Formats: sequence, structure tokens, C-alpha cells
Amino acid sequence: MKTPQISIIAPLYNESETFPFLIERLNNLMDSVQESIEIVLIDDGSRDNTAELMQALALADERYHCLFLARNHGHQLALTAGLAVSKGSEAVMVIDGDLQDPPELLTEFYPYLKQGYDVVYAVRKQRKENFVKRSAYYLFYRLLKSIAYVDIPLDSGDFALMSRRVVNIMNKMPEESRYLRGMRTWVGFKQIGVEYAREERHAGESKYSFKQLFNLAYSGIFNFSEFPIKFVSRLGVFSIIVSLIYFISVLIKKYYFQEVIEGFPALLFMIILFSGVQLFALGVLGEYILRVFFQSKNRPLFIIKSEIHNKEFVE
Repeated sequence: MKTPQISIIAPLYNESETFPFLIERLNNLMDSVQESIEIVLIDDGSRDNTAELMQALALADERYHCLFLARNHGHQLALTAGLAVSKGSEAVMVIDGDLQDPPELLTEFYPYLKQGYDVVYAVRKQRKENFVKRSAYYLFYRLLKSIAYVDIPLDSGDFALMSRRVVNIMNKMPEESRYLRGMRTWVGFKQIGVEYAREERHAGESKYSFKQLFNLAYSGIFNFSEFPIKFVSRLGVFSIIVSLIYFISVLIKKYYFQEVIEGFPALLFMIILFSGVQLFALGVLGEYILRVFFQSKNRPLFIIKSEIHNKEFVE
């Protein structure tokens, strides 16, 4: 297969139910456009037969480039692996394998790339998740936008079309704790958002648990905001001010009104206040230290067990 113009990347984890529908829509897309396209599928340590389905497909169709990771590395690192091996000379499109991100939107995104935009990201104008998830996403995106030191777009996930030069820069960024939509924004260049209605999962259940969503949110906040550490400093100053006000009030009552302040309530108040502030501060510092600790190990971000490219199996 000659060097493709566009790569489409989709990470898969236990997506055997969705797989045939995903491939059907990708094939229809490739058959309907003039540009040459490669599809990069990443098996993120699936426990069902997703890997077997991918292997059979890639050995039969050279347009499919399949990676099989040694274990489950998580969504962000699976996407990172796909970006690293993608060959698209013009652009790379990132989608989810559950078909919530319609691959057909490539035909809407690509003209913007031709107009000089380096990143065309999708903006979710409506979601099909339950009320709790919708509310959590809504609040998180607005919190992150208000505290981040880069202008991360509202209601925008990883679904995007990026130029080759943006992908090359992102491939050089060695963060172990990755938040790709923030990294994409940080790179800069000319970017534009396109609204779309996010679809429901075509089949199966979401592989993102609330714990994983919280971890992703933590990566966004701690990787792209100085607010947590500054908030701890401000909280420390506030606690000192409160303590001084209380101390001054005690002195005034004692020397001007001859009131005797009971020692136990005052002591209890001070212990609770300072202990709470200290524990909170240690927790915030621990998040930063933990990220430095994992980064300092300098381990590879992902491990590829095997790969099929141009119908050739490489182990």
C-alpha cells in the first residue's frame, strides 16, 4: 500500500459486538472518498475475541494496520500508540471504536484542513449518556476551562482531525500521564471546532468506569493547570488569617472584657483547621510528586506485542 494521505485511529477494548458495524462504516467511508486512507486499530488488551477479529481483517485487507498491545494500557496510551505508528502524510483522525464518534465526519473535517487549519476538533452539542454523566462532563469541562493555562475547548473530546505536523509534535511529547485533548490544544497552530450530535454506543457497554473518568479528569487538571498548588497556598494564607483573627478576638475578650475562653473548644478548632489544611496540601503535593515519580522511571509508554501492516504479521 502506498503512503496514505489520512490515517484513522480507533482504540478497541472488548468491542467484538461493535466491531462488524465499525468495519462496515469504515469501509463505506474509504470507498466513498478519493483520498487514500489507512485504518489503525489498536487492541488494548481485550479479553474477548476482538484481537482475533482484527487479525483476520488486517491479513485480508492491506488498508488496515493493526496493533496488539501487551496488556491493557488504557484509552489515552492506546491512542498514543496509534499516533506513533500512523502513516498519514496529510492528517490523522482520532475516533472511538464504539461508533459514538461518526467516522463519516471526515468529509466535513477535511475541507477545513485544506483551508489551513491544523486541528479540526468535534464539539458535542448533545450527549446521549444518563443525566449524572452529562452533568459531570458539563461541570468538569467548565471547571477545567476556568483554571487551565491553555484554552481547552468546551465539550470537546479526543475526536479530531489533526495535521501531520501536529501529530509529529505530539509524538515527541513524553508525558506518562497523558491528556491528549489538552496536549492537542497546547501545541497551538490554527484550530477550529465543529459541532456534532454524539451518538449512543452501537452495542455493548461503556468501558470507561467512573474511576477511569476521574483519573482522566485528574490528568487534565494537574497536567494543564497551576490552580491546585496555588489553591493550597491561598488556603494556607486563609487559615493563618482565620487563626490570627481568632487569636486577636481571644486577647480582646481576655484583657478588655475579662472573659475567660475555654481552652478545649479553641484547641479542638485549631487542631481540626490546621490538620485539615495540612492533609489537603499533602494530597495535592502527592498528586504532583506521583506524576514526577512515574515520569522519572522513563519506561516506554506502551508495549506492542505484535503488529499487522500491509498484510504482514510482525511479532
